[in-house]
Amino acid sequence: MPRKKHTASDAELAVLRLLWKEESLTAREIREVLYPSGTSSDHGTVQKLLQRLEQKGLISRDNSSFVHVFRAKVSQSEMAGQQLETLAEKLTEGSLVPFIMHAVGSRKLTPQERKEIRQLLDRNKSPKGQKS
Repeated sequence: MPRKKHTASDAELAVLRLLWKEESLTAREIREVLYPSGTSSDHGTVQKLLQRLEQKGLISRDNSSFVHVFRAKVSQSEMAGQQLETLAEKLTEGSLVPFIMHAVGSRKLTPQERKEIRQLLDRNKSPKGQKS
């Protein structure tokens, strides 16, 4: 069964980034970071964003206490990978090679990044005698 593709608007991604960083937050905490002015309209915007993210299955809500706490249900890595796959389908018929070549060639990689790429490539090697 294919994985479910997660999509999120820029505003929804801002909420997810906070939840990835802080692990769990209340709506008020999210609003204080994203909209420091704190108008009632800002509060409504955050509530709507949280509602949409919850409907999409991207966050969970703990409503066991009066103040609800929100957590991301999808990791940043999973979300980034799915977004990249969606973009690859649109631009390059699903090939990730142009994206990888650009990412590797556009800047100097740290030794840790090179190590992680080598480990990934080693894990994905085909068994001897099979085409890759």
